Amino acid sequence: MSSFFDRLKNKFSKKEELVEDLISIEEYEELVESQLITEKFKKGLKKSRDNFSNALNNLISSYREINEEFFDDLEELLIQSDVSYNTVLDLVDYLKEESQRKNLKDPSDLKDMIIEKLVEIYMEGTSKVDLNINNDGLTIYLFVGVNGVGKTTSIGKLAYNFRQEGKKVMLAAGDTFRAGAIDQLAVWAKRSGVDIVKSHEGADAASVIFDAIQSAKAKGVDVLLCDTAGRLQNKNHLMKELEKIVRIIKREIPDAPHEVLLTIDATTGQNGILQAKTFKEVSDVTGVILTKLDGTAKGGIVIAIKKELDIPVKLVGLGENINDLEVFDPEQYIYGLFYTENKDSENDKLEENIDN
Repeated sequence: MSSFFDRLKNKFSKKEELVEDLISIEEYEELVESQLITEKFKKGLKKSRDNFSNALNNLISSYREINEEFFDDLEELLIQSDVSYNTVLDLVDYLKEESQRKNLKDPSDLKDMIIEKLVEIYMEGTSKVDLNINNDGLTIYLFVGVNGVGKTTSIGKLAYNFRQEGKKVMLAAGDTFRAGAIDQLAVWAKRSGVDIVKSHEGADAASVIFDAIQSAKAKGVDVLLCDTAGRLQNKNHLMKELEKIVRIIKREIPDAPHEVLLTIDATTGQNGILQAKTFKEVSDVTGVILTKLDGTAKGGIVIAIKKELDIPVKLVGLGENINDLEVFDPEQYIYGLFYTENKDSENDKLEENIDN
């Protein structure tokens, strides 16, 4: 925790100092890219930041002293922000102990302590988690998630990102169950400028993905992104279908799939967590794509995913544009969630409290 916000400030906010000690064009481009991503996180988390900060400030100002009722209201506020229940209980217990130990009376004395502890809870044992890439051949990602959470859109955006990196990408339309799913993925293939392997509605999904693997091998594709059906009404059928798909993938590429990415809609809150638990039961999920993070005022869901599911968030949707799917960086998330727009003195105060 030492120098946490100071380090983030140096890393993300000092634009005017970027050029001074540069060694190469590559370094300059990396720094500019980092600044662009920082702005995306700050903008994408504005609803969550404003909601949490305003609610916390209102709660603190409504109490003249720290008491049990204050902690009850704080607990409710955090739960409403989609911070997981167990995490909230641990946090409130910690605050009670610290307030007694330090003989704190004024609720305002707890504000920075709350933020500091949330930072600590998320950052503990966490680092930036990159997507797994097969450097010796075809990389295969399998996408799972219920209908309507932005799974197909995320596939299209990730395909675009890989294309921008110079990789040859192909899509496999493995969701043959939902009406319109194949056509929707075909539209994204066109938008992102990549090939697609598809069949007809009701076709065997595993066969479609098998055909896609053969085509990808023949065409020298770098990354194959495979869509799957998102129905949860029949868990056994879903499990069998995913098992069959994974079995076929492993038969063709033994160390694949290199990622099984579960898509969760951030705006669905705890319902998204429940869906995630079900998919975790039926597939070996390796990472989460959290969509519509810019559309929710409850950014605490990121903490809930980590604490309740123990699955890393690997990608986040921060807007509607094709380039608004970003690799999740916990430091960017924390900075974007607690950064105070145009209030450097408040940021400095927060940094000072966290550093100490």
